[in-house]
Amino acid sequence: MRLAGPLRIMALVISVGLTWLVASILLGGPGGGFPRIQQLFASPENSVTAEPRARKYKCGLPQPCPEEHLAFRVVSGAANVIGPKICLEDRMLCPPARLMSSVKDNVGRGLNIALVNGVSGELIEARAFDMWAGDVNDLLKFIRPLHEGTLVFVASYDDPATKMNEETRKLFSDLGSKNVKDLAFRDSWVFVGAKGVQNKSPFEQHVKNSKHTNKYEGWPEALEMEGCIPRRTTAS
Repeated sequence: MRLAGPLRIMALVISVGLTWLVASILLGGPGGGFPRIQQLFASPENSVTAEPRARKYKCGLPQPCPEEHLAFRVVSGAANVIGPKICLEDRMLCPPARLMSSVKDNVGRGLNIALVNGVSGELIEARAFDMWAGDVNDLLKFIRPLHEGTLVFVASYDDPATKMNEETRKLFSDLGSKNVKDLAFRDSWVFVGAKGVQNKSPFEQHVKNSKHTNKYEGWPEALEMEGCIPRRTTAS
């Protein structure tokens, strides 16, 4: 009967030791928090990881452009509410914020055009030309004296064509446009061309204004075009 006391003490020590060992395993050791417990009670449904987001490249392109190419995205205006955008190499070229933000005074209505050095990719100038109530001669003075190799980015907003004359259409045609000859009141148009091109540009989209197919009341859908343009090796 004298052994009962020591046996009880040993049993208590063993019980405490086992309790400590189990707790240490479940809690992950000192400072481990509750990761082991969480793992024990976590179900496969609760442990599903979120799918990684698709990577976007310059101007939001899904793939990077090859070396010596310029990444671009051109978006036409939506009706007369949302202004157009021209992005090149992750830089917003045109229209500037002051031309994009106001619908009250139709700032940027017509053709929004950015001229870019085809060798360096640097912006030369960006302007908007009102093709409903503006003077077409302002546009002609802008695109007549272009240097060889200059890239021309165009995005329509509201009405791109009412003030267009034959000389304007020929100048854009010489820059590589195949649709400018058919451009009319409130059409949607995006285009990238260059001074001195030999063939028609592959970078052009055009949607006619038609009450049967218009997305908005009185206007067709907005257009969005993206791609990679090879840099010019020389420019005059």
